[in-house]
Amino acid sequence: MNEQLKQEIQELINSDKVFLFMKGTPEQPRCGFSWRVVQALKEAKIEFSSFDILSNEDIRSGVKEFSSWPTFPQLYANSKLIGGCDIIEQLSEEDKLNF
Repeated sequence: MNEQLKQEIQELINSDKVFLFMKGTPEQPRCGFSWRVVQALKEAKIEFSSFDILSNEDIRSGVKEFSSWPTFPQLYANSKLIGGCDIIEQLSEEDKLNF
C-alpha cells in the first residue's frame, strides 16, 4: 500500500473517537452485518463516524491490508481496531460496548 493511501486511512480512523468502515451509511446500511453493528452502536448510544467502503475501491482494499482484517464492517475506537460484527455483538451482549 502506498503511503498516501495509508495516511488517508489513518486520517479517517483518527477523525472521530469511534469510526466505522461499513457497506452503506448508518441511515442506509447495504449489508446485514453493517446494519447489525450500526444497531448495536445506536442501542449503546455511541456516537460514531463512518465511511462507505462501497464508494471507494482503493479505501476498501487498503483498509483490509491496513488492518489485516479481511471483512467489513470494521470498527475502530480511539484509533484501534476493535473488530467486526461478531465481536461488536459479543461486546454488546456482555454490556462492554463502551468507548
